[in-house]
Amino acid sequence: MAFTDWYVEGDAFGNCNCGYACPCQFEELPTHGHCRGFEVLEITKGYFGEIDLSGTKAALIYAWPGPIFEGGGEMQVIIDPIASGAQRAALEKVFHGEETEEMATHWHVFRTMCDNVHETLYVPIEFEMDMEGRTAQVTIGDVLQSTGEPIQAPHGGGPHRVRIDIPGGIEFTLAEIGSASTKADAAITLDLNDSYGQWHVMKHGPTGIAH
Repeated sequence: MAFTDWYVEGDAFGNCNCGYACPCQFEELPTHGHCRGFEVLEITKGYFGEIDLSGTKAALIYAWPGPIFEGGGEMQVIIDPIASGAQRAALEKVFHGEETEEMATHWHVFRTMCDNVHETLYVPIEFEMDMEGRTAQVTIGDVLQSTGEPIQAPHGGGPHRVRIDIPGGIEFTLAEIGSASTKADAAITLDLNDSYGQWHVMKHGPTGIAH
């Protein structure tokens, strides 16, 4: 099957309800038995067919009653209204896992495992992150607020730096891990405090991560 040629690259930050060592990254069950969180992406370089996606921003809120692979989840895409009509349609397809090989990206997996896909929101997205420093600040209108910071050693030893390396990953191959907190009031609500934070550079296309 032929897919529309597309590519997105840019800084990505996310926060879920798991502990700092998110078991899902190691094919284990989620820390609290269920999964909910969000991610945000600022595309510095990207296209969908003939449509330039550079400079656009989008986010995704998600939730599952159990581990992702058991399904029954829900998701909602948020797109910064700076995007044109054509860009919005393209971003929605990408974040819904369309025009993608089966299970090649986490977006495809998420969409496949969701019974409920809420209507896309168009809300201004303010997003800053420092991958090396493991800091992030996200404001999505009145819908979502999130911050990220380095993990602090409980014995007072200062910041603790951790990375996760997944050579065959479908979301990232290398990510910096930290502590994040998020409040969201959309179709899906979030109230996350000092849980799993993830920083990486997204490089996705129709066949998965671009190497």
